[in-house]
Formats: sequence, structure tokens, C-alpha cells
Amino acid sequence: MKFVQIIGFETERLEEMEQQLQEFAQRNAGKAGGPTHRMLLKDRDNPRRYLAVLEFDSYDDAMRNSEDPETTKLAEQLGALSIGERTYTDCDVLDMRELK
Repeated sequence: MKFVQIIGFETERLEEMEQQLQEFAQRNAGKAGGPTHRMLLKDRDNPRRYLAVLEFDSYDDAMRNSEDPETTKLAEQLGALSIGERTYTDCDVLDMRELK
């Protein structure tokens, strides 16, 4: 079953975060596991609030990814660029389809 993790955070340093993510992706290119898709959403009512939606093939893949030292390092780097605490919501995907 597909699994999605939603990470809510606030930052005024999004460009620096994106650079960290690009460098992480380059270091881990071709590595098995990890997210299969990523979506970044910006809150229209709070311009410094964002939601990162990460899709994984399974809950187990997501947990292996979370335990990876490279992922831990990235989370620490992104946390340093965030304002306040991040929130995590873990979801099993029950339905997903293209509408158009």
C-alpha cells in the first residue's frame, strides 16, 4: 500500500532549503528506496508556511528512509532553516487517481 508523509513547516529561507534538497538528491541518485514523488505546497494565508508531501511505495520504505543517516542529516539541516517545530502526518493512501 502506498504511503504518504506530510511535513508542515515554516521558513523564510526556502531557497536554501531547496538547495539542500537538490544536493541530497544528487548524492542519492540511483539509490533504492526513498520517496517516489514530492509535492511542495505554499499556504496562501501564511506566506512562510509550507507543506511537503512525500509519497513512498510503502510504509516500510518510508521507515527505512527515515532511519537512513543521510536522511537524518538532511532533516537536521532543514530544521536549522525552519522557524519553530515541524509537524508530521503519516497517511496510508486509500485512493489515488487522475481526474483529468
